[in-house]
Amino acid sequence: MRQQGGAFAPEPSPVAMWAIPVASVMIGSLITILPLVATFPVLPPLGLMTLLAWRMLRPETIRIWSPLPFGFFDDLVSGQPLGSAMLLWTLAFLIVDLLDRRLVSRDFWQDWVLAAGAIAFCLIAGRLLATPLAAHVDTVLLFQVIAAVLLYPLVARLVASLDTRRGQSA
Repeated sequence: MRQQGGAFAPEPSPVAMWAIPVASVMIGSLITILPLVATFPVLPPLGLMTLLAWRMLRPETIRIWSPLPFGFFDDLVSGQPLGSAMLLWTLAFLIVDLLDRRLVSRDFWQDWVLAAGAIAFCLIAGRLLATPLAAHVDTVLLFQVIAAVLLYPLVARLVASLDTRRGQSA
């Protein structure tokens, strides 16, 4: 996994190889605790989006069991029922992995569609688990799904930038 620079390029740091993806997903989950004042709470699930972006960009970086501890951490900081993100993130991750194995080759548009489906699944299923059906939050949920899907390319670009830095750290 040598980056550009030839035979004399420094080897990447083993700590940076795993710490940067883990820290980026955890920081994405921690964004929800920032005191933001908004008329509509449409903050996308940045931890999930970052996890999916790492999975799409570097499948070998994020292990198949990784959504469990990341989902547990997200449940602790987001206030969702404990275990909901663990379950939903793992299901979404497994579905994305299954579909990824079926595709012969992928481009960015297919990654975006896979991530959009996974994000929408997690948000809609999380709404069904966390709020009563009589609650009128479906319009806000729709805006949150749209915001998350439209923001995914920016998150993927950020993860690609972090991956480049991860490979260059010595």
